[in-house]
Amino acid sequence: MELFHNLFFGFGVALTLQNLLYCFIGVFVGTLIGVLPGIGPMATIAMLLPLTYNVPPVAALIMLAGIYYGAQYGGSTTSILVNLPGETSSVVTCIDGYQMARQGRAGAALAIAAIGSFIAGTICTLIVAMFGPPLADMALKFGSPEYFSLMLMGLVAAAVLAQGDMIKSLAMVVLGLLLGVVGSDVDSGVKRFCFDIYELADGIGFVVIAVGVFAVGEIISNLSDPEERTIFTSRVGSLYPTLQDMKQSIAPIIRGTMLGAFFGVLPGTGPSIASFGSYMIEKKVAKDPSRFGHGAIEGVAGPEAANNADAQCKFIPMLTLGIPASGTMALMLGALMIHGITPGPTVMTQKPDLFWGLVASMWIGNLMLVVLNLPLVGLWVSLLKVPYRLLFPAIMVFSAIGIYSANNISFDVYLAALFGVFGIAWRILGCSPVPLLLGFVLGPMMEENLRRALQVSNGDPSVFVTQPISLAFIMVTVLILIVMVLPAVRNRRGDLTG
Repeated sequence: MELFHNLFFGFGVALTLQNLLYCFIGVFVGTLIGVLPGIGPMATIAMLLPLTYNVPPVAALIMLAGIYYGAQYGGSTTSILVNLPGETSSVVTCIDGYQMARQGRAGAALAIAAIGSFIAGTICTLIVAMFGPPLADMALKFGSPEYFSLMLMGLVAAAVLAQGDMIKSLAMVVLGLLLGVVGSDVDSGVKRFCFDIYELADGIGFVVIAVGVFAVGEIISNLSDPEERTIFTSRVGSLYPTLQDMKQSIAPIIRGTMLGAFFGVLPGTGPSIASFGSYMIEKKVAKDPSRFGHGAIEGVAGPEAANNADAQCKFIPMLTLGIPASGTMALMLGALMIHGITPGPTVMTQKPDLFWGLVASMWIGNLMLVVLNLPLVGLWVSLLKVPYRLLFPAIMVFSAIGIYSANNISFDVYLAALFGVFGIAWRILGCSPVPLLLGFVLGPMMEENLRRALQVSNGDPSVFVTQPISLAFIMVTVLILIVMVLPAVRNRRGDLTG
């Protein structure tokens, strides 16, 4: 009964005119950047962060969340019609979705993608509402040792589960932790790693790194990509799937939702892993696997439900524990901190309007996506004809204005440009910048809890292993390192000796 009371309260918050407007802006922009390859939700959210300074926290989070899960849906439109995934999680949808379009069934594919995403969003909204409060209540019992160990486990798990080289990912986490140390020490006031640069006394701004690495770096690196986009069809036809389509899709949608919800709460995993996993499961359980790759509607329904479910369940650890499970969630965590809100379980007790308003807005946003996207398919496809070289200058100017407006300091713009260069270099070297952002966001909170735990224990470090919950987190961290990192080290040594 309390769950429905909280959801009713959340809908009361989300259905205000202001929050509805920001929800619509979020899902509209999310669909737009999902359709346009090469920008992505991380770069977009990073660019929009400075603009949220003067926006109420609830409205800002609703808009940023809409961008995230709206992008997952927008990528399916171009995957089906153009065989061009707007998001990595939509790569799988190209396999069967585009084949359905070639067979004159683009409307059915788009409708099933929309229905699957909406069902997954509805179920995962309930999952967030059901499991959020118990997790927050449990986390309220944590002390400083438990929080430090939990954050350490989250960082290590995010690094080793992320795509790419695990050793490089761990190195990027350490670099992020070091960048988080820059600035004046909270306790002593001593300036750390400032190198006599006055502007660094307050530390490196979260927006500076986010925009520099993810927006500027991503955009510049995409300029080298070819712009050949052959639009197969802009005539969609009927958007009503047949009864047989629905019968074939409902089970994959449910399986994809459950799989996406599972991967959603795991740190370091993205929607692409959930969508690929869903596709493989559907191919395994199908009576005739040879249909896949030739227009099987299950190959659209399952992955689309999985990536949407993953995107929404990523909010569970971020909202309840203050642990970002992905780079985008780290940006959302940064948005909370920009508005002076301490991430973690206290958000639910001190800011219930933010938590429950955000949860309710997810359902409203998914409904908006269905209503907004299907009638405007022609508009989204026509946007693909806009050359990327024309979008690039406008995005760069927009990013620079946003960075400068945050603190009215030109030094931040130069610093963001420098991080943009670093972002390009890291991509060339195969180093994902996502672990760096996670380390940068969690670093100051880890340091604070580490100091507090040592002060309470009079400098005795054994406090981290004498507390049962803290010990459990540390043991899981060590186990992850042993299982995942040692094979990578052995392989690297084998390559060097070979």
